[in-house]
Amino acid sequence: MASPVAQVAGKNIKIGVIDINMIIRDALAFNSIREQIAKYRKVFQAEIQKEEEALRDANQELTRQRTLLSAEAFTEKRKDFEKRVADVQRLVQQRKQNLDRVQGAAMEKIQKSLQDIVTAFALEQDISLIVRKDQTLLASNTLLITKVVLDRLNSVMPTVKVALPAK
Repeated sequence: MASPVAQVAGKNIKIGVIDINMIIRDALAFNSIREQIAKYRKVFQAEIQKEEEALRDANQELTRQRTLLSAEAFTEKRKDFEKRVADVQRLVQQRKQNLDRVQGAAMEKIQKSLQDIVTAFALEQDISLIVRKDQTLLASNTLLITKVVLDRLNSVMPTVKVALPAK
């Protein structure tokens, strides 16, 4: 790969440009994470839907019992119901945080591997500066190193195992 050369203080500097968005979109490992998280999210949503249905049923039963119960008994049942609602809301928040946590951990594995690949490639090609494509106004296609990096990442890390989120 031939990288254009710039001169700074009499030294040649090779520059590379990487399209991180393309790597995130096309890398096998990133796609693997998205698929696993989608499966976990689907299971999580089914569990939450059951909880929400139980709450709706409990609310309907509470409404039905309103005329049958004394004011004190109704107030007590209403407080119990509101506690259940708050518990389900906490559960939803906790599950979301757990899902975000395992996704972040899996993403960190890819970021580390990607960093190693980019560093090794820069050393092999004697590239002194690599910039992100989305942070440049103009870059010649001859500067792009994305395809090589993407191919190496797919070779080294075709999948990433996402840990099972805590319940």
